Amino acid sequence: MREIIQSLASIKEQFASSIPAFSSTADVEAARVRFLGKKGELTAVLRVMGGLTAEQRPIVGQQANEVRSFIEQSLAEKLSEIAALEASDRLKKQKIDVTLPGIMSQTGSRHPLTQVIDEICNIFLGLGYQIAEGPEVEFDEYAFERLRLPKGHPARDTQDTFYITDNILLRPQTSPVQVRVMEVSKPPIKIVCPGKVYRADTLDSTHSPIFHQIEGLVVDTNVTMGDLIGSLQLFAKKLFGDSTDIRLRPHHFPFTEPSCEVDISCWGCAGKGCRICKNEGWIEVLGAGMVHPEVLSGCGIDPEVYSGFAFGIGVERTAMGRFGIDDIRLLYENDMRFLRQFR
Repeated sequence: MREIIQSLASIKEQFASSIPAFSSTADVEAARVRFLGKKGELTAVLRVMGGLTAEQRPIVGQQANEVRSFIEQSLAEKLSEIAALEASDRLKKQKIDVTLPGIMSQTGSRHPLTQVIDEICNIFLGLGYQIAEGPEVEFDEYAFERLRLPKGHPARDTQDTFYITDNILLRPQTSPVQVRVMEVSKPPIKIVCPGKVYRADTLDSTHSPIFHQIEGLVVDTNVTMGDLIGSLQLFAKKLFGDSTDIRLRPHHFPFTEPSCEVDISCWGCAGKGCRICKNEGWIEVLGAGMVHPEVLSGCGIDPEVYSGFAFGIGVERTAMGRFGIDDIRLLYENDMRFLRQFR
């Protein structure tokens, strides 16, 4: 019995001497396992109590309980002390100086191209048009053939685009959206079709292999060229100012007949001639015309009953004119110094 009591006293002494070295919760847990665990030193001593007499067991048991209570209480106190120190240390590290000025988060703004697209679409929405969209990856049938541009047609050269297969390509214009709408809708039809288009152009100050268009289509009974002119006049005045005039020049598009190029009076000189309009007084902004009867009939619309007009606006050219931008590449380079000007 004396040896067991001496072992208990030794365990208590060893534990007490190790307490100052505890500096973390991990140290406290390691000490608990070492002295009180299933394979701990106190447990090992208690296992031999079975060899004691009935008179010896209470004496040794009381001594063992005192040692266990001392270790458990000491561990709890040390754990509380360490937890308080760790909490204080975290507070010091996470301390916020409320007197420092706040860091302003950067807010975004609409890209100049988006601004122009939204403004143009809103003008036509106010005239009763609807927004129509379609796939950018298109079939040759919709991109060309349904628009009276069969394979081998010379007009395809000016709209050369990127082919995925012989019959699948990136659309060179948003006109396929018009065809898709006419296929599934009955007149009256009034839509504008904004979106990206692709052509195999070399990138320079005025050309890009990817750009944006907004095309419009109206199909109904008794639609005339006069309706087209009136709509474009209103559009020009809304977008560029009440003093803006338009001018139509004869042109040829396979999908419209008659066709025209549409110029607006220069916003820089009001038609007098300046650097912006190359001293001509006019700036070309879009193409237009009456929808060809074969395009209508190909979409299941009777050209003897219905007629329509269509137009296409180049968004980049319009944005460059609106904001005085002289290089189209600035619109795609994501230079924040440039984009901040349009907030």
